[in-house]
Amino acid sequence: MSRSARTAQGNRTAQGNRTARGNRTARGNRTARAAATALVIALVAGVPAAALAADGRPAAATSAARHADGRGTLLSAVPVALLNRTQTDSYVASQGFEVPGARYATASYRITYRTIGADGRPTTASGLVALPVGGPRELRTVSYEHGTRAEKKGVASTDPDTADRAVAVMFAGAGFAAVAPDYLGLGTGPGHHPYMDIGTETSASLDMLRAARTFAAGHGRTLERQVLVTGFSQGGVATMGLGRALQGGADPYFRLQALAPVSGPFDARGAELPAAFDGRLDPAIAAYYLGYFTTSWNRLHPLYGSTSEAFLPPYDRTVEQLFDGSHSDAEILGALPGDPRKLFTPAFIDTLRHPTGAFAEALRVGDSTCSDWTPRVPVRIFASGTDRDVAVANSEHCQAQLRANGVHAPLLPAGDAGHLSTPFVAYPQILSWFEELRRS
Repeated sequence: MSRSARTAQGNRTAQGNRTARGNRTARGNRTARAAATALVIALVAGVPAAALAADGRPAAATSAARHADGRGTLLSAVPVALLNRTQTDSYVASQGFEVPGARYATASYRITYRTIGADGRPTTASGLVALPVGGPRELRTVSYEHGTRAEKKGVASTDPDTADRAVAVMFAGAGFAAVAPDYLGLGTGPGHHPYMDIGTETSASLDMLRAARTFAAGHGRTLERQVLVTGFSQGGVATMGLGRALQGGADPYFRLQALAPVSGPFDARGAELPAAFDGRLDPAIAAYYLGYFTTSWNRLHPLYGSTSEAFLPPYDRTVEQLFDGSHSDAEILGALPGDPRKLFTPAFIDTLRHPTGAFAEALRVGDSTCSDWTPRVPVRIFASGTDRDVAVANSEHCQAQLRANGVHAPLLPAGDAGHLSTPFVAYPQILSWFEELRRS
């Protein structure tokens, strides 16, 4: 969920102030960034003009796209930001991150690629690739998995005023290739976003890595085999899902090197759903998350026949439209009640609190990313004990499940100002750690 929505709700935290400062700075720079043409970006990045097609796609990748229709095929690449070192520092700082000065200028692109939907059928998705300008030809890759976004355009590839893009730019400025998938149905992807669906989060992220590799090759860069994976909130779970796939050999080229999930809802059944109704979570935020979760999962694993079975009036007539991808967080929060007990019918609350049947099985699958495999790479988990969006019990359970499988994964504190503050505490530490791993 965006920080601006919390500000609109009246929760003027430090994060909300950072967003306001970041928005002012980003708006002031947006015109200049938009004026950078594909040719200019290509030349500054050391790529000859012939390497770009007329529509901004790398020529080599354009040719490949004409002859292949498999998952991970790169379809297009559009430059969205070119920042020199000073601008890179200013942009990352404007979004609230206090990190060492960038070593490189950065060039960011929105790419579109082929992947699969929840039904296994072909579809497309988008994401952001941020590269350092200059520096080594071979780049270590960081895959960044973003948190909850209900508005289609509110992701890194399409919204410059988001911490998600700032994280990618931060890693690029440090000399990494940053790959930030939008997941399905967000950015320029078609259809609805299958929220909290670990299957498509994993497949879209894996295929994004493949497309990014093709894109980088078109710019004369090589992505190294090792991938460092990190993500916040929803992206914390996606981090573990992608890590599981990489370690399991889902791609013949890429290899997992480390995992750094931040404030993830790893245990919906055992931690997050109980916390939504026992006072550990902010009730208005719980209503938002559960409304999004329920309407999304009903498309994947039918939970109700008609909205009136799950939602109380008048929300039974409006809730599905609120989560259609066209509404901002502020609009959604303003249209929902301040408590999930006022959103759902008593019978459906019982379903959420005591899942059975197909719903329970779907939750088991979604909650398996810390329990059904044994990472053979370093894992560090970050969370806040004062988080009232995603209960810290989620991270505690993840740590315990990994420990039961013989994995030592330290649970590191990520501040005490709540959920939205945790990335600003965690990512400077993660950047430093990933730099150490790159040198090792």
